[in-house]
Amino acid sequence: MTHIVVLGSTNMDLVTYVAKAPQRGETVTGREFRTIPGGKGANQAIAAARAGATVSMVGAVGNDAFGLRMRDTLEHSGVDTDFLRTVEGPSGTAHIVVDDEGGNSIVVIPGANGTVDHLSPGDEGLIASADALLLQLEIPLAAVVAGVQAAHRHGVRTVLTPSPAQPLPPELLAATDLLVPNEYEAVTLTGRTDPREAAAALLELVPEVVVTLGATGCLYRSRGTEPLVVAAPQVTAVDSTGAGDTFVGALAVALAEEKPVREALSWAATAAAISVQRAGASASMPYRPEIEDQYHA
Repeated sequence: MTHIVVLGSTNMDLVTYVAKAPQRGETVTGREFRTIPGGKGANQAIAAARAGATVSMVGAVGNDAFGLRMRDTLEHSGVDTDFLRTVEGPSGTAHIVVDDEGGNSIVVIPGANGTVDHLSPGDEGLIASADALLLQLEIPLAAVVAGVQAAHRHGVRTVLTPSPAQPLPPELLAATDLLVPNEYEAVTLTGRTDPREAAAALLELVPEVVVTLGATGCLYRSRGTEPLVVAAPQVTAVDSTGAGDTFVGALAVALAEEKPVREALSWAATAAAISVQRAGASASMPYRPEIEDQYHA
């Protein structure tokens, strides 16, 4: 069975649903509030586990009620949490506003995630045992670099989601196999507003790039090949929170199972399309039978 390790964040998502997000200085009335376990690391771990992989989570939660709930949610989804440590203080939180069009804006407070600034004993051995390592940028960059370099030393495929968008150090890029930015992150990293131009620029830094394009689908580039555009299933979005993480988790599983690239991208896009039709991030992520049922090659 495919084994995926995720090194990243766990947050409790504090989600407010509104007709229209407030502008600066504006107060609006929301219709609903939910607390939903999330964080880009935990989201990708849950997405990959539900898509059919054996998944291990490396990170930290606080010694609070949110931490207990997030650990329980991961375990309930089949994610191994033996390397998810508990630290003094609050867990990470993400404060999310979701509008009626399914769009969102997010403020992340790192909490316990801020303590994940290095690999702990046993982490490298776990990474070495994996088929792929998934990473994001919601934990200190030092740990992301240490993790990607450990994977590179052991020949483990590395998949990096550059979010929140920020300059990426050369040592991180040098050990990244697949970079998966969204359109905004691709522009931030390259200064190119056209996704094709941005992907071409990123190929000078990493061997493979997937730029996610929201409801449009995604653009794949690898060195020495022509661009590949894969459309997303057309659905009515309820909440796009976590859709990108669903895509990455499912894509990592498909690639580790050696599906052809186009098929892997389409399969992952199907998983993401299912997720946006439901509320929440981790709560919306589909299980493998659902993906298989709705996937059309």
